[in-house]
Amino acid sequence: MRNYILFLFLFFGTIFSKVYAQLPDGAYMYHDGLCKNLILIKDQYISFICFDNSNKRFHYTWGGPIEGQNQNVNVLVEYNSQDSTAIGKNVLLPYRIQNDSLRLKTADTYHLYVKQKSRPQALDALWRITSRQQEGKMHDIPETDRKTIKILVDGYFQWIAINPAQKGFYGTGGGDYQYDHNRYVEKIQFFSRDNNRVGQVLNFEGAIVNGAWHHKGKSSKGDDIYEIWSKEITK
Repeated sequence: MRNYILFLFLFFGTIFSKVYAQLPDGAYMYHDGLCKNLILIKDQYISFICFDNSNKRFHYTWGGPIEGQNQNVNVLVEYNSQDSTAIGKNVLLPYRIQNDSLRLKTADTYHLYVKQKSRPQALDALWRITSRQQEGKMHDIPETDRKTIKILVDGYFQWIAINPAQKGFYGTGGGDYQYDHNRYVEKIQFFSRDNNRVGQVLNFEGAIVNGAWHHKGKSSKGDDIYEIWSKEITK
């Protein structure tokens, strides 16, 4: 009987520690003067973004798949706009949950990232572009090392064009989004390639068909686009 009780204690203790170790999905914000430090977490993937949308300045972004380890989160860095040598490395960040917010240690300092209002929507997921229309025809995008992913969670979005194998970072943009009745709207808060895009509001048609996201409208440059995004599976 004693051994059975000990087994149950160890079994459920292991389960609870694993659950406790996982970071909750969501958007978290820490303000440093005019700079906004935004964390997006979705489907075991994390992205850090630092920007100042009042002055239309993008500072940096980095992130990748995550794995909880008790009081630490392990990030396998897939992209880093500031330091390509960090790509492919593991970064262990101590953290704790505090009143639904996230106290996370980066650069030897703890900061409190306040959880933003929960705004769950049907498009919330980690996506990867898999098809694009060109000259009136849809063309599949082969699954190679180079990829464009998009994180959507609680009314925030970010796309990132990267090639982890080549330590390549090719651009990012993001901000607020809303999806309702097949209407998808983005408001850009940061854009690494062209700060003049900040503040733009883009309207698209959007629908989920057989688990894939069909995305149609005009890009920030005004070009017609029709893309299909599939859910990205982190490894």
